[in-house]
Amino acid sequence: MKNGPLFFLGLFFALTLSWAVLALGTHAQLGDLQPHYDDLEGKAFPQRAPGIASRGQLVYQDLGCMSCHTQQVRRPSYGADEARGWGSRQSVTRDYVHQKRPLIGQSRLGPDLANFGIRAEAAGTTKTDLLVNLYNGMNGMPAYRFLFEEREIVGQPSSNALQGVAAAGSELVPTERAKTLAAYLLSLKQTYEYPEARPYAPDETQEGAH
Repeated sequence: MKNGPLFFLGLFFALTLSWAVLALGTHAQLGDLQPHYDDLEGKAFPQRAPGIASRGQLVYQDLGCMSCHTQQVRRPSYGADEARGWGSRQSVTRDYVHQKRPLIGQSRLGPDLANFGIRAEAAGTTKTDLLVNLYNGMNGMPAYRFLFEEREIVGQPSSNALQGVAAAGSELVPTERAKTLAAYLLSLKQTYEYPEARPYAPDETQEGAH
């Protein structure tokens, strides 16, 4: 092939340019995105998760939970997420502005978790209830028993022990990883109505003019 080196050089240049435009263009659009300050509320949204929830996100990531769960509510025209009760609005880029590694997820073997904290509040699910579910597994989700320590009760029982789960004479105590994971899941809430999250509504006046 007479012009082989020139061809491959051009191909490499084209691919490099395409990648650079994609990466730099995305950064130009989203790299400087800031939280939205609400004058009426007197604070910015989204708010940073508390430290225990931030540590729980690392546990969530370590366990690979994003392989079965997403954290992105799609707009109504793209799916039935809102109809399923997974959120009252679509997720937007600003929802993840404080996250170094947004865990949007890969598939939905389980329900979307972007608003798990809201659903838990509505159902009256407490942190203790969630810990029990993590230990036993629920709705097809595996049990994460390695996040708990079952031990014989010696002296005063632990105040952190889960009630009615361990065998007689034993107690089941959640580890720090279990507690931070539960705190993270309960912190998942995408509730603030950002301007860009509002559905697009065409101007009927302009449409009529055409």
